[in-house]
Amino acid sequence: MPERPSILEQEHEDFRAVVRAFLDKEVVPFHEQWERDGIVDREVWRRAGERGLLCFDVDEAYGGPGIRDFRYNMVLAEEAARAGATGPGFAVHTDIIVPYLSALGTEEQKQRWLPGCVSGDLVTAIAMTEPGAGSDLQGIRTTAVDAGDHYVLNGSKTFISNGILADLVVVVCRTDPDAGHEGISLLVVERGMAGFERGRNLAKMGLHAQDTAELSFTDVRVPKANLLGAEGSGFVALMENLPQERISIACIAVAAVEHVLDLCLTYAKERQAFGRPIGTFQHNRFVLAEMATEAHIARVFINDCVLRLNAGQVDTSLASMAKWWTTELQKRAVDAGVQLHGGYGYMDEYPIAKAYTDSRVQTIYGGTTEIQKEIIGRMLGL
Repeated sequence: MPERPSILEQEHEDFRAVVRAFLDKEVVPFHEQWERDGIVDREVWRRAGERGLLCFDVDEAYGGPGIRDFRYNMVLAEEAARAGATGPGFAVHTDIIVPYLSALGTEEQKQRWLPGCVSGDLVTAIAMTEPGAGSDLQGIRTTAVDAGDHYVLNGSKTFISNGILADLVVVVCRTDPDAGHEGISLLVVERGMAGFERGRNLAKMGLHAQDTAELSFTDVRVPKANLLGAEGSGFVALMENLPQERISIACIAVAAVEHVLDLCLTYAKERQAFGRPIGTFQHNRFVLAEMATEAHIARVFINDCVLRLNAGQVDTSLASMAKWWTTELQKRAVDAGVQLHGGYGYMDEYPIAKAYTDSRVQTIYGGTTEIQKEIIGRMLGL
């Protein structure tokens, strides 16, 4: 099989060794218990912070390394896939939420929040989805009413990753109900604010160790000092940050496809049927040939996307292409992997079964496949 195309340099491979050692020591031995608990041990966040595994792009002035190179994020995704470490929501924190704080925060906000994000003392979440508004952000009903030196926040959110552990929640809300998308703002709600409640830690098909919660806000007094960016600029901020979120999800998808391919190749060479390895049967050989080819294409694609992201050249349509195509490939690949494993593929003790249930949400969160195609179609002028 051809060597996987790489855009990494020695420092990235050195970082990989740190990540792998961390996951093998601090995550893998405990992950099965976390799956039963429905949440990871809070301490693993602090240990990740100690090892420099969080918030690579946060400036040194706020305790971060100040490295704006998404190849490090990609390495973390690859190693998490290898280890089956789907519980710790590090990517949600580092790739998706903290960049809002860095890009939009005032100096006071950054001094207040970013050091804790880097150290793992503060876990973040973003609350966009509502019970009646998923991909349609303009359908958001959570409101924040100006009350002088603070806002009064009311509403509910659901499917919030890191929702139970989160100390800071970036809440997408309406500060002007009559202004359409220009009435959407971002407020940072902090743990302990009166009226901020966490509902159930939701029971999911997969990602069992990743806490996903319902959140409710009842007359929460949010200081004006917690407004992130200008009032009414929330929708634009979301549109500017979603491409990186979608590239992050695509990185996870490609890493997962490669991991599934490795699992299947090992199984096909070791598993015997009718007196020979199952990989020697033409059908199975062809399935694996297709999987290897598509994994190679996906790797070339995501490498290009990451280099473009580093150069500030990823537009909305490219990110949508990467997100839908790699996650749909992940879904197909893992399904083929379960079939190849036969009855063993249906057993939870086999990594391919966990990969199957964990993968299914990939085509849904971050904007469904259908939404991505709609975005691309519009960008094509259709």
